[in-house]
Amino acid sequence: MTTQSEVYQEPEKNIGDVVLDVKDLRTYLYTRWGITKAVDGLNFQVREGETLGIVGESGCGKSMTALTLLRLAPKPAARIVSGEIWLDGENILERPENEMRFVRGQKISMILQDPMTSLNPVFTVGNQMVEALGMYYQEEQQRGLRERAVDILRRMGVAAPERRVHDFPHQMSGGMKQRVVGAMAIAGTPRVLICDEPTTALDVTIQAQYLRLLKQVQAESGVSIIFITHDMGVVAKMCDRVLVMYAGRVVEQGEIRTLFKNPSHPYTKALMASVPSMEEKHVDKLYSIEGQPPALFDLPVGCRFANRCEFVTDKCLEAYPSSFSDDQGHTADCWLLEGQSEWHKVAEAAV
Repeated sequence: MTTQSEVYQEPEKNIGDVVLDVKDLRTYLYTRWGITKAVDGLNFQVREGETLGIVGESGCGKSMTALTLLRLAPKPAARIVSGEIWLDGENILERPENEMRFVRGQKISMILQDPMTSLNPVFTVGNQMVEALGMYYQEEQQRGLRERAVDILRRMGVAAPERRVHDFPHQMSGGMKQRVVGAMAIAGTPRVLICDEPTTALDVTIQAQYLRLLKQVQAESGVSIIFITHDMGVVAKMCDRVLVMYAGRVVEQGEIRTLFKNPSHPYTKALMASVPSMEEKHVDKLYSIEGQPPALFDLPVGCRFANRCEFVTDKCLEAYPSSFSDDQGHTADCWLLEGQSEWHKVAEAAV
């Protein structure tokens, strides 16, 4: 009897040139309570065929980062106040808004967290997919577009896709709807695919199948994936590199194995300590991070994690930490690394 692990062999990664280059990206929300710094100075790159993980607590800026990359941050409150988003050598922030529809879907696309809010309940799956495909293949006839929709659903592991294109979203399970949303996201063969916690509403078995499916699609197409989650286990399984976000900033980033082996920022260590270990048989109480993240409209002058950090010093309260890097490109923003021989200051982080 053939097992599932024998059927699917994880392909070897082939990581290429930089596809997405984000420089000093800042998205602020202007509200009656003040200026909310949802994304506050992000710098990162994504290479072809690479999976970049973005982790952090709710409210740290993960989803707002994704919406900013697509230029879909909620208006009129949200404004991209500075930065550059280089996608395939073009700064898409310089594109007029009416031209962004040719970028979304065809160059960069997104799988949203809840498929129920992503799919229109009054249209069939086929109608919704054909409408999207019609933008990418404008000269193709309706029948050809529907055949493309069936083929994409088949690639995403949807059973009996010829029948499913006639179904409404309410006729499908949660896992099946998530596959449909994924099919719509890859329909335009994008260069970058953003997955915003796509497995949150799925049970463990379906979650594992969906993650394998994303890897398989990546191996076939070479698409770069930005995987947003709060699950460190999913990060370890899916990602090549990871960014750890806190209060709108990246506090640590590096290769997945390096970061898991040597987490250097107290917040990263706390996140990992919060995950239950299968090796410990008797645990009275799981570790939890005390306190709450600071309000993004009233940020402290110093380190934003200082009020929850057990290693806090006076310097942490007085100035935001500089960014320190080791020889492997592993970076962290923490004053504890200052003076350590393997860490070098690379830049002054702006407040």
